[in-house]
Amino acid sequence: MKEQERSPLHAEKLTREAADLIGIDDAKAERLLRDALSADLYHGPAHNNLGVVFLNRGMLYEAAGEFEWARKLMAGNPDPRMNLALTLERAGHIEDAIGTYRTALEVSPEHIQTIQALTRLQCKSSKKDAKTLESLHTIALRGDSERWRDWARQMLARADRATTAMEPPESESLSR
Repeated sequence: MKEQERSPLHAEKLTREAADLIGIDDAKAERLLRDALSADLYHGPAHNNLGVVFLNRGMLYEAAGEFEWARKLMAGNPDPRMNLALTLERAGHIEDAIGTYRTALEVSPEHIQTIQALTRLQCKSSKKDAKTLESLHTIALRGDSERWRDWARQMLARADRATTAMEPPESESLSR
């Protein structure tokens, strides 16, 4: 595609229209996104949103392909990486999903949606690491909804109970 044939503004307009339809009318959103990519094949948000449409339909392979395109075209944006991680998670590739969530956090360390998704997966799959507890505290304070903040507080309470239950009793006498 020649530079003069690209129409980034038209692609952006179509992508915005499609974004409002995702989850409501995925077929129309897909058509608009395909039109956006016809206008500008290198419009990263259109690839990302088309990936979301495919993910909503359970088309994991197609979704992953679109998120890979978007990741390359939107280098500083964590969204395509997070969406790819969600796709890998749904496909049962837990280790790959965890690694991909981490790459999203390398791009944007404070991206709360990624912190939430990674921490949830780590807790769910019993793959906690040294940062999981810190992430739970972050979510408890600034999770993007009350539901997320409550979940993090519950997980922290469980962790406190588990730690308390594992503490050895104090010795009554000193050994010599």
